[in-house]
Amino acid sequence: MEGIQGDRLVGAGAPSGRAGPETVPCVRVQDLIDAVNSLRPGVARGTAPAGRAELPDSAELIEQLRGLEDLKSAIAGLQARIAVAFDAAQRSAEADLGVPVADQGRGVAAQVVLARRESAPRGSRLLGLAKALLTEMPHTLAALESGQLNEWRATLLVKETACLSAADRCAVDEELAADTGVFDGAGDRAIIAAARTAAYRRDPRSVTQRASRAAAERHVSLRPAPDTMTYLTALLPVAQGVAMHAALSRHADTLRSVGDARSRGQLMADALVERTTGTIGGITGVEVQLVMTDRTLFQGDSEPARLPGYGVVPAGWARAMLAGHHQAEDSQPGQGQPARQDHAEHGHAAPVQPGHRQREETRAFRVWLRRLFTAPGTGELVAADSRARRFPAGMRRFIEARDDTCRTPYCDAPIKHFDHIVPWHAGGTTSLTNGAGLCEACNHTKELNGWKAKTGIGKRHVFDIRTPTGHHYQSTAPPLPGTGLPGTGLARTGLAKTTAAPHSKRHRRKLRHQAKALKYARATELQAAKLQAA
Repeated sequence: MEGIQGDRLVGAGAPSGRAGPETVPCVRVQDLIDAVNSLRPGVARGTAPAGRAELPDSAELIEQLRGLEDLKSAIAGLQARIAVAFDAAQRSAEADLGVPVADQGRGVAAQVVLARRESAPRGSRLLGLAKALLTEMPHTLAALESGQLNEWRATLLVKETACLSAADRCAVDEELAADTGVFDGAGDRAIIAAARTAAYRRDPRSVTQRASRAAAERHVSLRPAPDTMTYLTALLPVAQGVAMHAALSRHADTLRSVGDARSRGQLMADALVERTTGTIGGITGVEVQLVMTDRTLFQGDSEPARLPGYGVVPAGWARAMLAGHHQAEDSQPGQGQPARQDHAEHGHAAPVQPGHRQREETRAFRVWLRRLFTAPGTGELVAADSRARRFPAGMRRFIEARDDTCRTPYCDAPIKHFDHIVPWHAGGTTSLTNGAGLCEACNHTKELNGWKAKTGIGKRHVFDIRTPTGHHYQSTAPPLPGTGLPGTGLARTGLAKTTAAPHSKRHRRKLRHQAKALKYARATELQAAKLQAA
C-alpha cells in the first residue's frame, strides 16, 4: 500500500486496463487501521487544504461517512485480489505435489470464508466474485476500488453476466464502465436492469437459455424472522408462482366475503399452511424439538428456550406453544447429572381455528418430555460412547440438541452430517465427545488434505480446526437454555452451581455426614439435659 489520498485508499497495484491475478498490492494491516483511525470523529485530520474552510461538525460527519464507505469498497477490492492470489498460490503448491488438476484448489473457498468470518455457503460465491472481477471485469473492479460501487453491487453485475462468454463479459464490463455514468445515482434495480440489457444485446441466446434452465433451481427455504416468526420462501417458475398467489388470493377473498374477521394476508398465509400440511392447525406428525429448562416449563422462569432450526424463543412463547396439551408422557431418564433441559416433541394435532365460521376444534397434541442431563455450571450434556461406526439415532439426536447448527466457526447452516472429529479410519471413536454436527459442505471440506481437527478442552464441547495454511479456529458448542455463563446474572448469583450441585455424589455424602453430626449432637444435648435435671 502506498498511502491514503484524501479519504480514499490507494494501492500499489491499482488496475490500469485489464487486471490479472498477479496484480496484488503490498498491504500492511496497520495501514488500514491507521486509515480508519484517521476518519474517526474527534481525531485530528491535519490542516485543511488551501482555500478550503473548516467544515462544520455535521458536514464533517457526512464527509467521514462517505470516506469510510469508500474505504470499505477499496478494501473489498483488495480482498478480491488477495483471494485470487491465494487461490493461485495454493493451486501452484498442489501442482508441485502432484495433485490432479481436477482436485487442485479444493478447500480454498473454505479458508477464505474462515479468514473473512463468513459462513461456508458464501465461500464459493466470494471466490467466484474475486476471479470474475480480476480476470474478466476490470472496469467493475476499478469502480469498486474507487468507491463508485460497493461489494454487493459489484456482485450483482457479476451475477447478471455469469451466462456470457469471457469475451462478451469483458465487452459488457467496458460498456458499463464507471466513467460512462451508468452508476451515478443508480440503485440495485437500475444496475441489474442495465446489466441484463447489455448482456441480452451481446448474447440473447445465452440469456434465453439461462432463463429456461432457471426452473431447475426451484427450491423452498426457511429462515428466521423477528418475534418468533419465519420466512418460508419458494423460488418457482413465474407461471407457477403467479398461479399459487392467484389461488390463495381467491380463497382469501371468498372467506372475507362471508364475514371472516381475519385480514387478507392472514387468510392467505393460513391457507398456504393448511394446504401444505393437510391440517387446519398446520402442525402434523412432524417432530418439533423445543429445548427449555424445567424451571421455564414448570415454574414460569424467564430463561429463554431454543427451537432447532430457528434459534432462541421467549419463555412465555414456549409455554404458550405447549398450553392446552392434555397428554404428556415422560420418557425414561438417562444417566448423569440432574435434568436441566426438557426436550418437547410435538406429534399429531387436531386443528384449531378460533372464530372460523363457528367451527369448534380442540387441540389434541401428543407431547413427550425427554429429560436431557447437563453437567453442573457448564451446561455440557453428559455423554456415552458407542462401538458402532455410525452414530446411532440416540446419539445423533443428542448431538443435534447440543450443537444446534453446523459447528464450523461462522457457519450457521443446518446440520446435515454427524461427523467424527478425529476420523474413524484414524482411530477416532464413535462418541459424543468425538462427534460434531456439520453441514454437508463443511464436512467435505474437513476431509481434504491438509485439514485437521481434534477435540479440545473447555467448559462445553470444544474441537479445534487447522487449515492447510496452519491457521487454527476453535469451535465451542453453543450454550443451552439455563446455562450460567460469565457476565450473566445466572453466573453472578451462583444459581447454576446451587441448582445442580445438590445432586452430586460429593454433596449427598456431605449431607449424610451433616445429618449424622446433627443426630449425634442432638443426642448429646438430650443426655446432658437429663443429667442436669437429675
